[in-house]
Amino acid sequence: MTPFTEAALVLRDGTVFEGEAIGVTPANGVSSGEVVFNTVMTGYQEVITDPSYAGQIITFTYPHVGNYGVNATDYESRGVFCRGVIIRDPSRISSNWRSEGDLSSFLATHNLGGIAGIDTRRLTRHIRDLGAMPGAFGTADEATLLAAAQAEPGTDGVDLVATVTCSEPYIVPGGPKRIVALDFGIKSSILDQLAQIGTVEVVPASTSANDILERKPDGVFLSNGPGDPDELPHLRETIDALLGEVPVFGICLGHQLLAATLGASIFKLPFGHHGGNHPVQRIRDGQVEITAQNHNFAVEATSLVDTELTHINLNDNTVQGFRSTTVPAFGVQYHPEAGPGPHDSRYLFAEFDQLMEDFHATS
Repeated sequence: MTPFTEAALVLRDGTVFEGEAIGVTPANGVSSGEVVFNTVMTGYQEVITDPSYAGQIITFTYPHVGNYGVNATDYESRGVFCRGVIIRDPSRISSNWRSEGDLSSFLATHNLGGIAGIDTRRLTRHIRDLGAMPGAFGTADEATLLAAAQAEPGTDGVDLVATVTCSEPYIVPGGPKRIVALDFGIKSSILDQLAQIGTVEVVPASTSANDILERKPDGVFLSNGPGDPDELPHLRETIDALLGEVPVFGICLGHQLLAATLGASIFKLPFGHHGGNHPVQRIRDGQVEITAQNHNFAVEATSLVDTELTHINLNDNTVQGFRSTTVPAFGVQYHPEAGPGPHDSRYLFAEFDQLMEDFHATS
């Protein structure tokens, strides 16, 4: 049996969890970030490679992680942007016909560290009760880890989109329509869905509205991404210049930025929504969808102006979707592409397709 290296996780409030180091430990023995928890039972590779986790340490509430390995197909981005993983019981073997490697090698490939063997149930309850907070883990002594946790800024007041967006435009071949996707941290499974209705040109977040409109898109997609939407006024300016000129669809951070551009305010949730089992109600007919979610911020319902509320979260009644009543634009807070997660909400891509059809039929 491979010997393990003792490690600890220390939260900003001084709470300590003891475990063993997994993956790659930095030379100084410290990794820090905002500690959140995710409730998915499968899909750990997709979660770890989701750029929306930039700046965060992911706690998996499901205890057994790594049992079916990893593969080249299930990447949701070009790499890994989270700060680390926290696991109760990492599998020492992987067994699945799709497996091309194990979790340990995956962590090493991406220079990512983690801590295992801790009571993730206790940690999750702690975060749920007190809110997501910065923490630090590693092989350093507890005093050093506490100092790192208290120095960690978390995800508030930081432009994390700049750390995950693509550096150059690229094309994803697909259907007959032309879609420009602003990359705030876009997931591969979203591109897979968009490509079924159009050829997608993914552009950096810094791309101007004029540059986007010069591409003559049938529609513009605002992607998911990490961090605080209040730190992205330049993106709201871009979106504002697009509204009314072309149909717009936003998911997650894209939804928040679209709402803010239309005049709504954004607030931070106590511990965010991260998982694949969140119930959302579609208001027009009462239909309940089980959804995949990954966000720390939400739209304030009472601040929505000239919009129709379309979806709400049945756990806490937060805004999950809206449609503008003045311009062809709508957004949802959750992830209809569901990578990983249930596919109840994939119809929203067809609604984007129909929005583009209707707009160009009347323009």
